[in-house]
Amino acid sequence: MKVLVIGEFCYDVFIYGTTKRLSPEAPVPVFVPVRRTENAGMAGNVVKNIKSITVGAEVNLIRQDCVITKTRYVEDKSNHMFMRIDEGEERIKPMSMDNKNFSGYDIVIVSDYNKGFLSDPQLLQIGNACTGISVLDSKRKLTQKIVDSFNFIKVNEHEYHNNANILSMNSAKVIITLGKEGVSYMDEIIPSPSPKETIDVSGAGDTFTASFAVRYFETKDIKLSIRFANEMSAIVVSKRGVVTPN
Repeated sequence: MKVLVIGEFCYDVFIYGTTKRLSPEAPVPVFVPVRRTENAGMAGNVVKNIKSITVGAEVNLIRQDCVITKTRYVEDKSNHMFMRIDEGEERIKPMSMDNKNFSGYDIVIVSDYNKGFLSDPQLLQIGNACTGISVLDSKRKLTQKIVDSFNFIKVNEHEYHNNANILSMNSAKVIITLGKEGVSYMDEIIPSPSPKETIDVSGAGDTFTASFAVRYFETKDIKLSIRFANEMSAIVVSKRGVVTPN
């Protein structure tokens, strides 16, 4: 299996600590760091998930040059997040299309966080160039031409409503994730099997996208692939931080 992932890359940093008192200077908790974890996030997490659920897949990544970090401060016992600090997004430059080849891959996944790395014309060019299965997971306002150029569009409920006028007319290729309720496809709710307690939703959308694309390549069965992606997503939300289903 030869896979290309395109999109913004970040490092997801989790700093876990304790809070036992309020600051005398202001009515805020005093956070004492205890431990730190760091993982590849955004498009990097899509790559990690593909490698986790496949054997021997060749996965290539096209990402921005600058470093982005998302640092979360989390109370260790309750897993309550006090703050998230995002750094580096202002340094993202548009992707250069020089020497880029988007054909010849079994799967192309575009993980578009709409941070300035990809433009509408570039998405259109990527989608039209794909010779295998193409999946767009995007946060932007979509156009009909972009939707036409990809095999599947994966959005969450909020993103769907932002593009409802276009996506409602393309239901055969639109997959809408609904959190613990499962997924909506062709006006049918495909529930999450054996839903587990949600501990942390960080990165769950990346897991779904990667799992769906891989299983659809293997089976060409959309609903079976959605069920598999639901299973993998249910595993990761039951754990802390950004993890893969293994």
